[in-house]
Parts: sequence; structure tokens; C-alpha cells
Amino acid sequence: MLCVRHIYAFAMRRCQFRTLSSDTLLSQLNSCTTEDQVFDLVGKNKAKLSEKHVGSAISLLWKFQKEKSHLLRNIDYVKNHSQFLTLRILAENKIEFMDNDLLVDTLYNVLRFSLPTLSKFALCLNEQQMYSSPLIGKIADIVNVNLDSIQDTRVLSVLMISISSVISRNFRERLIQKAELLLETVNFISFNHARRMVQFLRNVRLTYRPLLEKCNKVFLENPSQLDLENISLILGLYQSLQFNNTEFRLVIKQKLMETIDDCNNPVSFTRLFAALGPMAGQEVRERLIATALLMAEEFNCHQALVVVETMEEMECRNSHLIQKIASLLHKYLDKYKPTELAKITQALVLLHCHNAELYTKLRRLLVGYLQVNVVPSDISMLTRVLSMLPSSQVDEVVINRVDAVWPQCNLSDLSSFATALVRWVRHDQSHQQSTSGPSAKLLQKLSNCGYQRLQKASDLDQLLEELRYISGEWFEEILVEETINTCQRLMDQITWMNVLEFSSFLIKTNYRCTPLLDRIASVAVQHMSKIHPSGTYNLLLPFTVMNYEPPQSEEFFETCIQHFSSHLGCFEPHLLVLLGYSLAIAEYFPPALINAIFNVDFLTKLDAQLEILPDTLNWRVRLRLMELNRAVCLECPEFQIPWFHERYCQQMQRKGNGSTNTAQQQIHRMLGEILGGSQYAKVSVLTPYYYGIDFECILDKNKKPLPYMDQSIVLADLVQWGPDIQLLGKKGLPPGAQRIAVEFLDSKAFCKNSCHLKGEIAIKKRHLEILGYQVVQIPHFEWNSMELSSKDAWMEYLKKNIFETK
Repeated sequence: MLCVRHIYAFAMRRCQFRTLSSDTLLSQLNSCTTEDQVFDLVGKNKAKLSEKHVGSAISLLWKFQKEKSHLLRNIDYVKNHSQFLTLRILAENKIEFMDNDLLVDTLYNVLRFSLPTLSKFALCLNEQQMYSSPLIGKIADIVNVNLDSIQDTRVLSVLMISISSVISRNFRERLIQKAELLLETVNFISFNHARRMVQFLRNVRLTYRPLLEKCNKVFLENPSQLDLENISLILGLYQSLQFNNTEFRLVIKQKLMETIDDCNNPVSFTRLFAALGPMAGQEVRERLIATALLMAEEFNCHQALVVVETMEEMECRNSHLIQKIASLLHKYLDKYKPTELAKITQALVLLHCHNAELYTKLRRLLVGYLQVNVVPSDISMLTRVLSMLPSSQVDEVVINRVDAVWPQCNLSDLSSFATALVRWVRHDQSHQQSTSGPSAKLLQKLSNCGYQRLQKASDLDQLLEELRYISGEWFEEILVEETINTCQRLMDQITWMNVLEFSSFLIKTNYRCTPLLDRIASVAVQHMSKIHPSGTYNLLLPFTVMNYEPPQSEEFFETCIQHFSSHLGCFEPHLLVLLGYSLAIAEYFPPALINAIFNVDFLTKLDAQLEILPDTLNWRVRLRLMELNRAVCLECPEFQIPWFHERYCQQMQRKGNGSTNTAQQQIHRMLGEILGGSQYAKVSVLTPYYYGIDFECILDKNKKPLPYMDQSIVLADLVQWGPDIQLLGKKGLPPGAQRIAVEFLDSKAFCKNSCHLKGEIAIKKRHLEILGYQVVQIPHFEWNSMELSSKDAWMEYLKKNIFETK
């Protein structure tokens, strides 16, 4: 149905009675021969006009225009007439009373006079949640035909969000291009118009950075409208689009800090807590948590949900607040929808909440919803969170529901089911050794379904959509190889529009497929001008992480470098650091990039950004900055960049655990035997610039081991030596002597499907050699091979690699 008439049954009955008693008015309208006669009748009978009268009047007005030549038409007179405004308002108010034909005819005729009226009409339908009705499709067709004539950002933004659920990919691109054009050419852009454009991108699930950046600029130019409500809304949109802008976050952080004292009720405080908590420093976080504890009893069910989700994002460890919110959620549990129960379950588990009674009720409610739900994605979500609950056994109800829906599932749902089943099997001791139980049989069905779905896949974009959030052992061990084969089959569908998403997917698999990497490089070289400059990081990452040079390697890297070099200002500070380190792995040190990063102004901006980044990303960016600093000092001394990470490295060293695995312990014992005693080898050595190596020994010019004078050499002694000042303890090395670094390489040092070293291992070897080491690498697949299955074989292997190296 085009309208929700069943909601308005009583109103319809009233409407029908009124229409029957007003046939005289309808006849009078149909007798009109000019616009003024129509307007005169409308003005005298406003209170009597039914939806049929409104539709008839608008149809007549357009009929009169069609009967005139183009020169004689007076459309402006009609659409600016006060009674035409009356008709427009009545049409919007009577949408629910119109039948399908009347609704479409009214829409068609109104459009002939005013696209702004159409946008209001569309908004009314949107507010009735008619997102995918045929009528919205009709509106989309009209907008498609008339898109070039729209010059009003309000009209365009309303229409964009109204038709977002029924448009094609090509039409989506045209709407985005039109939005960009208006944002660039219109003198004044309303805050709300830009917000709607971001909502459109969220609706179509597209992170299109050029439009996002233009809208973000509008937000920053209107700081007075950045109140708590708008901040909360925009942050939610940005989060769903995975878009981050440091300047915006710093501005809103300051505004939020200024409102802390005014947020003294549950509504405003909940918004403040959700917006400010994740980006606040420790002192402000503690203040927010203290206020939440005092106000907790006043939270309603929605506010309690928002608070617990934010606590999860903040990685809150305040046991008092966790228990208080858990008790509150327990009280409201029956009021939540299945998706909300899933969010609550995940948050409580990740917050390490201990409340057996709450978990028992959660499980009962989730299983109840699971039994009646028929939507595969919902069943997948419920199964996933059920597996997170403290429980030793999988419920038979869950097995039966999954078994009933798996043939209808996409790869993402299959992965969720498999991950949940694996988790249950591992916790259920009675099924640990069983390969014929219901869980094992169902896992096999899921795997077979996954294979079949991949083999039938014919659309790369749809496949990437299904793979976007897949992770876990089941995918990595069962489906990743078949997935790569499918991607190779669909390789011609990699274009400039999806190459960034495909690169991100390939990185996630850790699978080194050279044809796919070559295709990425080829598309990038041909279409680099169409790709957003910040996208070059995603393009480069698979090549540097997997340590691969495509056939046109130099052209590919130089094209990427040229593309971003003139747009360094559009990069977020942290992304510039990540890009710099990625290029350093591949031995590229663009002067413009290095000079942009290693200057006081940039590092000041980076420090400010680090304060608002999540802890995990904060740690990663700090590490990459240190590694880039180290790489520049070792490989490009001509830049004269100082080493300024001494204190950072010392702090990191104090936090390290220094644990060793079984293979390393074996190697340590055997090195002692080979070299003639423990005094000839050092364990867990720190080099200058703070590289850690598993073992170090020194051979003289005749390949004879040299003893260490003092096994307790402190770090301060070690960091003195370098390529020019080499020390043995505190004494120089004899002429011709050589330091040997022995490194055991576990599976993390290699790509998933090959024996090829990853980029971070290659750069470490390169730097150790610059520092004067001869590097001996012991791959896990050689050390644990059948060929080396005895102590004698291992000893011989070590001797050969240490003493026979050049």
C-alpha cells in the first residue's frame, strides 16, 4: 500500500461522509475555467475541503497551464498565490486520507509548480515511515528527471534522505555530485542541510570523504549550532560512517567541557556522558563516572542503555558503576527490544560484569526472541550474543534455529553462527573430542554453505559487503582460501570505486595473492586522480605489510606519493604518521612527507589529537611515530631528524613481559652447547634504537665465539655502540669481529599462505644490518619441520646458519 490507511480507519470514515455531503463543491470546482475561480472557491471553503477536493483543485490548476502556450503560462503567479499555499498545506495534512491514485496524481501535479513542495511532501511520507513504498519510488523518478534544476540545498537534502532507500548506485552518485556542487557554489549553507546530507550517506552506508569533509566544514563554520543535541547526532552519524575529523572533535570537546556543570538532569547528562566520555582525559572521566553514580537511579531504560554502551567504549573499570548500571538494566530488561538486549549483553560481558541472576534472565529473554524470530540476520545476532554469556553448554533451541535458517544466510551470518558454535564447543567439555555431535555437524553444514555461496558469487561489491565485518578462526581456517579464489575470479570487477575497500579486506586476510595485488596497483595507477588522497594509505598498506613489489612497483609508489604530496593538509595527523611508516617499510622517504611530520607544529597537532583517540589507536600511533623516527635516523641521516624517543622506549621496555616460547628456550640451550658455554650468548638483547633481538653472539675474524665480559651489561652501556662505535661490553670489538643476531620467527612474521616475510620483519632485518649485525633468521616452519626432528639435526642447523653465513 502507498499509504497507511489502516491506521486512520476512523478518520477515513469521517472523510468519506464529508465527501459525499460535499459533491456540490466538487461540481463547482470542476466547473471552473480559470485559476482565479479555483482560488476563489478554495478561499471560501477551506474548512470544507476534503482530500478529493484538494486533488481536484491542484489537477485543474495544472490542466489550465497545459492548455496554454509556453509564453502564456503563468506558473509563478499560481505557485506564489496565497490559496495555492493553502492547497499545499492541505495536501500535506491529508496524505493519509488519499487513495493511491489520488496521491500519485496530486504529487505529479504539485511537482509541476514547486520542487520545494515535493520535498515537503516527501518528508511527510518519510515521517510516516513509508521508506520503500512505490510512492517513494515515484518521487525518486521525478527527482531523477529534475535533479539538474534543483538549486536549493534544503530541497535537495530533504529529497536525498527521503528517497535514499530506493535509489540505484548510479543515481546515488548523481545525488552526491549534486550535493557537492551546491556546497561549493551556494553562498550560505544551513547547518541542518549539511546534517541531512551526512544522514543520507549513513542511510546508503557510504563513507564518501569529499562530501563528508564539505559538510564537516559547514558544522565548524556554525559553532553556535553545535549544542549537545546536534553534537550527539553528528557524532553518531560519524561513528556509523567511521569518519573522524580531529578539528571537529577538538571543537566539540571544548564545547562539551563547558557544559558539564549545566548537565544536571538525566537527559542532558546521558548525552554528555556518551559524547564526552570516550574522548575525555582521566580526570574528566572520573568526574563523569562520579556524576553517573549519583544520578543512576534517575536513568530510564533508554538512558541506562546509552550509559552502558558508552562504558564499554570507554573500557570503564569502575566496579561500583558497573554493578549499579547492571542492577538498573536488570530492572528494565523486559522493556528492551532484541537488538538492545544484544547490545546490553555484549557491553556487560566486555565490562567483566559478574551478575549471575542478570545473565540468567538475559539468556531466557534472548532464547525467547530467538525461538520466534525468522530473520536470518537477527537470529545471527542473537546467537552471537548468547554464545558470549557465561554458559557451559549450547542450548538445543539455538542449534535447531540455526539449522533452520542457515540456507538463507549470507557469509556474515554464517561466520557469526560458526564463531558462536566454536565458542560453545570449546567451553563444553563433553563435546571437546566429539566430531559427530550436533554442533560439529552444524559447523560442517555452515562450511559447505559458505563454500557454495562463494562459488556462486558473481558480484564483487555484494561479496565485499558480506565480508566487511567477518573475522575469526572459522573464516581464517575454513573459507579464506576459497574467498581469495573467488576474488581472483571476479578480479576484473575491482575498480577505482571499490579498490580501497578491497585493499582493506585483503589486509584483514593476511593472504598474499600476487594477482590481486597486481590488480590493485594497476587500478590505482590508471585512476589515481579519482581516489581521495587519504585513500593512498589503504592502497599502499597491502604492499608494505605483505612485503610485495608489483611489476610496475616504482610507477605505483611514485604515483601514490605524487597524489598525496600536494594534499598533505587533508590528512588527519595520525593517518599521516601511519602513512609515513608504511612507506618507510618499502624504503620510501618522501621529503615533503618527512618534513611535514617532523616539525613542531605538526607534532603539537598530533599530541592534541592523541588525547581524543581511543586508547588502542593512541598506542598504535605512538608506536608508529617511534618506528618512523627510528627508520629516518637509520636510513636517512641527511634529513638530520633527531632521535627523540629515548624516554618512550624506556617506558615501553619497563612494561614488556619478556616471555619466551618453547622453541626459543630450545635454541638458547643449544646455542650454549654450540658456542662453548652460556657466557658466549646473550638473551633478549636491546640494541641502539631499542630493537629487541632473541639472541646475540660475537664471532671473531676466524668465526670463533667471543665471551661477554659482563652478562649484566646495563642498557646505558648497550646503546652507546653503533656502526662506528662498536663495543664488547665496555671494550671495542677486535678487528674483524662480527655481532650475530639470532631471531626465531613464528607464524606472525609471515603471510598466511606463504613463507614470505612480512614488511615489519624485513625492515627490522635491514635496520639491524645497518647497526652492524649479521642477522640469522630461524623460521618456525623450518625449526618445526620433519627434517629437523632431532637434537642433532637442530644443532647442525644452528651451526650452519651461524658459522657458515657470510
